[in-house]
Amino acid sequence: MKKYTHINDIDDIHSWIEEAKELKKNPLKDLQLGKNKILGLFFFNSSLRTRLSTQKAAFNLGMNPIVMNVSGDAWGIEFGDGTIMNGTTAEHIKEAAAVVSQYCDIIAVRAFPTLTDKEKDESEQVLESFVKFASVPIISMESATSHPLQGFTDALTISEFSTKKKPKVVLSWAPHIKALPHAVGNSFVEAMQKMEVEFVIANPEGYDLNPEITKDTRIFHNQEEAFKDADFVYAKNWSSYEDYGKVLKTHSDWMITKNKIGTAKFMHCLPVRRNVVVEDAVLDSDSSIAIAQANNRTFAAQLVLKKILKQWV
Repeated sequence: MKKYTHINDIDDIHSWIEEAKELKKNPLKDLQLGKNKILGLFFFNSSLRTRLSTQKAAFNLGMNPIVMNVSGDAWGIEFGDGTIMNGTTAEHIKEAAAVVSQYCDIIAVRAFPTLTDKEKDESEQVLESFVKFASVPIISMESATSHPLQGFTDALTISEFSTKKKPKVVLSWAPHIKALPHAVGNSFVEAMQKMEVEFVIANPEGYDLNPEITKDTRIFHNQEEAFKDADFVYAKNWSSYEDYGKVLKTHSDWMITKNKIGTAKFMHCLPVRRNVVVEDAVLDSDSSIAIAQANNRTFAAQLVLKKILKQWV
């Protein structure tokens, strides 16, 4: 594995989960593995959990992370091919990626979608440019269409908290005040398709995710019907895929409530808007495993880094 940019870079999710569980028991066991190695973290967008957990994962492996908030700390980067650079961008990705590859042993990138240009977003221009022009391994810390670190984290969390051989897992759309990306939802779908779970999606009409990703996963447009006998409810908002990037209707009645989920465990990637996405009664109850889920972000990132260090660096 020379890169981790998609959930499909996981060859066997079950063995990965078991490795991550072992890693959690002794996080500093491989402290010498990354000694004198540099991890470059490049953020084109804001972050809290992803930034801190990936840095901590690097420290746990003895690596030295360097963080750049690209929009504020670096020259404007041009990604277009054949562009006449007489505008606001001062450096082309061809030079930037090549130079950074001399300073860093692994590069991790976080770049959100435009939510206005579906073709551009699905081309993953920023992430794929780093993959193409860098000479070192690349990790996605969320891209325009996927969040593979979060997807693996979620699979690990469900495995830890499941009391059944084949639990029922529901990904539910929930209301939000603005248009949000599809990345977390996409990667969760792809992760669950690799797991031994009964998996369904619940979202209002007009909010179906990319059918090339959901494939034959059952989609409900009735939230309460989807929640029946659920063991896990994962709440996430996303904008319309068909009417790309648009908020068609707020659907405030899709907020997650204690009454709706019953005894199911509640999951969310965070940050979460209380009493918009989910009511306090859920987040403040024992049903919520969102904090434990966030803790697993470190070990998901650490396992990815460990595998890359052992194989390529």
